Amino acid sequence: MAIQVENLSKNYGPQKALNSITFQTGTSKIIGFLGPNGAGKSTFMKILTGILLPDAGQAKILGKVVSQQNASNRKNIGFLPENNPLYSEMYVLEILAFECKIHKIKDKNKRIKEVIKLTGLAPEQHKKINELSKGFKQRVGLALAIIHDPKVLILDEPTTGLDPNQIIEIRTLIKELGKEKTVLLSTHIMQEAEMICDEILIIDKGELKAHFQKEEMQNLFPNKTMEEIFVSLTK
Repeated sequence: MAIQVENLSKNYGPQKALNSITFQTGTSKIIGFLGPNGAGKSTFMKILTGILLPDAGQAKILGKVVSQQNASNRKNIGFLPENNPLYSEMYVLEILAFECKIHKIKDKNKRIKEVIKLTGLAPEQHKKINELSKGFKQRVGLALAIIHDPKVLILDEPTTGLDPNQIIEIRTLIKELGKEKTVLLSTHIMQEAEMICDEILIIDKGELKAHFQKEEMQNLFPNKTMEEIFVSLTK
C-alpha cells in the first residue's frame, strides 16, 4: 500500500484537527482528498510529508513510518503546498538546478530537461519566476515536486486560482503523473475529483467520513453526484 494511516490524531489546544483517522490506499492511483475549509486536510498533508508530527498514531509511506528524521522516506515524497512558495527572483532553470542540488541528483541537466518536457515549461524556462503566469508557476511547483522522481506525490489544491485553460492543463498533467505515481490530491472542486481520481477520501471536522473507489460510487451512493455525496457527509 502506498499510504497507510493508523489512528492518526493531531490537536491544536482543545481543537481536534485530526481525530483517530485510519485508512490505506492503493499504489499508482490518484486519490481525491476532499473536505470543507478547516476539515484538517492541510494538517494531514503536513504530517504525511514530515513537516508536522502527530500527537498519536502513525502514517506510513510505502511501508515506512513518516518522521522528520527519516531522510530516505522523504526521497519517496513530492509535495506541492497550497500557496506554492517559490523564489520569485530566480530563473526557472536556476530553481530547478537548485532543487537538484538539494536532492543530490547526479545527472541534473538530463533530469531538468526531462522535467521541463513533462511539465510543459519549455517556452518559459529562461524567465524569472516573477515573470510567469499563475498557471506556469504551478507547473514550476509541480516540477520541483517531481524533480527527484518520488513515488508518492502530495498536491494541496493545485488548481486553485487558475483560469479554465490552465485548470485543464494541470489536470491533464496530474493524470499523466498518476500513471506511474501515487497522487494524493486535495481539492474542493467536486467535479475535479470525479473526473480524475481513482479513490475518494472525505474528511470533515478532523474525522474520516468516507473512503471508496470511484467505481463503487454509484453502488454506495445511488444516483448521487460527487457534490451531493460530499454535502450529505459534511453537513
